[in-house]
Amino acid sequence: MNRFKSYLSLIKFSHTIFAMPFALIGFFLGLKSGWFESNIKASHPGIDAETRDVLYISQGVKLLGLVILCMIFARSAAMAFNRYLDRTFDAKNPRTAVREIPAGVIPAKNALTFTLISSLLFIACTFFINRICFYLSPVALAIVLGYSYTKRFTPLCHLILGLGLSLAPIGAYLAVTGVFHWLPILFSLVVLFWVSGFDIIYALQDEEFDKSQRLYSIPVWLGKSKGLRVSEVLHLLSAAAVVIAGICGNFGWIYWAGVAVFLVMLVYQHLIIKPHDLRKVNLAFMTANGIASVVFAIFVITDLFIHP
Repeated sequence: MNRFKSYLSLIKFSHTIFAMPFALIGFFLGLKSGWFESNIKASHPGIDAETRDVLYISQGVKLLGLVILCMIFARSAAMAFNRYLDRTFDAKNPRTAVREIPAGVIPAKNALTFTLISSLLFIACTFFINRICFYLSPVALAIVLGYSYTKRFTPLCHLILGLGLSLAPIGAYLAVTGVFHWLPILFSLVVLFWVSGFDIIYALQDEEFDKSQRLYSIPVWLGKSKGLRVSEVLHLLSAAAVVIAGICGNFGWIYWAGVAVFLVMLVYQHLIIKPHDLRKVNLAFMTANGIASVVFAIFVITDLFIHP
C-alpha cells in the first residue's frame, strides 16, 4: 500500500483534477452531437428501440471508461517521465528534494519503467476506441512527454504544458465521434491558455533556482512582475475562449453560471499572488484552479443535457 501511495504521489494523481473535467466535457459534447447514437443505429439496423437504448448506454459507459483510462495513463506517463528527467535538478532544489526519486523512495529506473508501461497502456486503450485515436496516440504522447525537455531550451515551456493538457477535450470528442469539430477545439483553447497561465504562477517559486541551473521559464526570462502580467494575459485569452465557446455553442444559462465561477477563480488567483509574496501559490495553483475546472465541467455537462 505504501508503494502504491508513493507512485500516486510521484505522478501527482490529484492534479488529474485539471484536465479530466475538460475531457468529460469533450466526451459529452460528442454524445450530444448525435454521432455516437447514429453509429449505433447504423451498425444495428434491425433492433428495436428498447434494445438499442440498452446498447447505447452499455457502449457509452464502456467508451467513457476507456477515455478515463486514456487520461490516467497518458498523464501518468507524462508525470513519471518528468520526474525521471528532472531528478538531478529536483535533488538540488530544497523545494523538490523530498520528491520520490531524489529521496530514494522510488528508483529512477522504476519511474522510467512506469513511464513505458503507462505509455503502452495508453496506446492500447486508444486501439479499442477507434482508428483515429489510435493513429494519433503517438502524437499525443510526443507532446505530453516532450514537454519535460522544453524547460531546457525555451521559456515558452508553459505553453507546451498547456498544449498537452488541451488535448483532453479534443481527444475525448474524437473518441466518441471519430471526427474533429470546432467546439471542442474552442474548449481546448480554454485549457491551453488557462493551464499556461497558472503554470507561470507555479513557476514563480523556482525563479532563482532555475536561473542558477540555466533552466528556462517566463519568470526567469521576464522576472516575477512581468511574468505575472503574461499570466494575466493568458487568462484573459482563456476567458475570451470560454465566452466565445458559449456563444457559438448556443449554451443556456447553466453554462454561463459555470463561466462565472470559472472567471471568478481566474481573477481570485491573481488577487492573492504578488511578485514578492508567494505564500499562497499552492492555494492559487491547486485550490482555485481545481474548483474552476470541476465546477465549470459540472455546469457545462448539466447544461448539455438540460438545455435543448
